[in-house]
Amino acid sequence: QNNLSRRRHSSSNQPLVSGPTRIVYRESSGSDLKLPVWQRTWFILLLLVMAFSFFAVAIFLFLTLDSDYASSPVYAANSEGVEITYGSVVKLMHERTKFRLHSHDVPYGSGSGQQSVTGFPNVDDANSYWIVRPVPETSDKQGDRIKSGTVIRLQHMRTRRWLHSHLHASPISGNMEVSCFGGDSDSDTGDYWRLEIEGSGKTWRQDQRIRLRHVDTGGYLHSHDKKFNRIAGGQQEVCGVREKRADNVWLAAEGVYLPITDSK
Repeated sequence: QNNLSRRRHSSSNQPLVSGPTRIVYRESSGSDLKLPVWQRTWFILLLLVMAFSFFAVAIFLFLTLDSDYASSPVYAANSEGVEITYGSVVKLMHERTKFRLHSHDVPYGSGSGQQSVTGFPNVDDANSYWIVRPVPETSDKQGDRIKSGTVIRLQHMRTRRWLHSHLHASPISGNMEVSCFGGDSDSDTGDYWRLEIEGSGKTWRQDQRIRLRHVDTGGYLHSHDKKFNRIAGGQQEVCGVREKRADNVWLAAEGVYLPITDSK
């Protein structure tokens, strides 16, 4: 019995498994992780929020730009090709000298004594804006296109008088005087000018070379580099001449052009 006890004791001290030692790793199951839902899905939620934000901004910009273009006037200080419609407010630039057609509440000291019209050298001048108007006898309305050969009127925006001409002599060159005359409810055929578009264009656009021919006298709206000394120092004479010349060409420059509203 003692021998048996010794054998059992000695055998308990020996390793139960012979050979090299093995290390076994046990992976934890998903149920062992007790993280909140937001910690497990925060990245997906962040991507969804960013995508929704970009989409909302894109829709807002699209709707804003589209509505502004459809309902607002077109400001065309430097753009090309914009159509000029009735009701548009424009500055007319003399092609050769780059002076703008201008008027102010200062009368001529000779001739008719009416409000003087000159060429002005600076671009940023409020007295160089003219509103394009139809003649009263037509059905043309604000927003209509203006075809070559159409008779129009130009109303000075600041003083409300009309671009006018007659057979009085202009103060410097002795050609036909160009003045401003009348008012909102006071206009006659002396305010009528026929639009002549150079080239193949059929309707008046901002990038087209034009001439304006006075209906009563047949004179073309004209300017040159001869300048006034007294009533408008530094400004050049605007007058009418009967000959079609290279230096009675004008272009619509800065302005506010109303969108087209007439039917096709």
